[in-house]
Amino acid sequence: MSRGGKRIHKTRATFILSNPFYTGLFKYGGELHEGKYEPIIAKKIFDKVQEVLKQRGRPHHKTKYEPQDFCGLLKCDTCGMSITGEYRVKKQKNGNVHDYIYYHCTKKNKSVKCSEPCIRQEELDKQISSLLQKFSLRSDWAEKLLAMAEKDKAVSAQSVSAFVLKSQNQIRAIQTKLQRLLDGYLEQDIEREVYREQKAVLLSEKKTLEEKMARIEQKQNDWLEPFENWIKVATNLVKIARDSNLLEKKVAAKEIFGSNLRLASRAVRGESVFPYLSALRAADSIGKIPESLIVVGREGFEPPKAMPTGLQPVPVDHLGTCPHLLKKFLKCNDFKIGKE
Repeated sequence: MSRGGKRIHKTRATFILSNPFYTGLFKYGGELHEGKYEPIIAKKIFDKVQEVLKQRGRPHHKTKYEPQDFCGLLKCDTCGMSITGEYRVKKQKNGNVHDYIYYHCTKKNKSVKCSEPCIRQEELDKQISSLLQKFSLRSDWAEKLLAMAEKDKAVSAQSVSAFVLKSQNQIRAIQTKLQRLLDGYLEQDIEREVYREQKAVLLSEKKTLEEKMARIEQKQNDWLEPFENWIKVATNLVKIARDSNLLEKKVAAKEIFGSNLRLASRAVRGESVFPYLSALRAADSIGKIPESLIVVGREGFEPPKAMPTGLQPVPVDHLGTCPHLLKKFLKCNDFKIGKE
């Protein structure tokens, strides 16, 4: 409702929700500028709202059949189109009525003649449940990994403190240079153009340091929450697989495979994403190497040199690398803290 008590029009509401002004940014002359006022909402929340608006802005087509639980989870391996589900009722001559849910390719790819057969929901459920259990994490391993993550959190806090102190000293040095530069300009020892150029360079350096310092302080433990979430999901996968809640299985499968699940000749297959691949390899290593090496590895709980560039399978020798790889993945565009 508006201040006058009138209902806000849909277009006006969309404009308000998509206006970056409330995040501390504003547009002027077609250019985005940083405001000097206190933001009302966080940029992260604003970005999520934009995603929702984008999804709602897409045209929705009415379907003849209600979407089923596993819709949107798989792609057809033959033509790459989505796998959809349909509810069907079969009436026999003797009066018996049977209802079924089938999943099949939408066959919307006009350039490929798709011959992928349909699959019953019961069979699809069985295969997905079997896949989920392969990525489960033992509870004793989970406890050790969480303890290691807490230790790494403490080390990161020390690194952040050192970086912040160093940055503050650098900022103070820049402020001193700015004052000396201004004094030289006022005394007419420095020309106007030279003063403006050097001032711009120093202000840019100062702003970069301030943003890095704020970002590191705010995000130093951003990796910990998704890591703990992975532990929670991975230790609960056996229970999810054995339960009858298909939506929970769909959510878990999305977490593990992303958009990599395919249906090929009624068989579900796909490549898992980081860090679930680690749990699978750890399970495969049981009996081949000592379990102590599965959790920590021969070189200890240290960050590996390689860093994942996206949500793709990455080589992981032991579960102990997961917190560091996850932290690096989430901070891949930020200042790296800790020793490399």
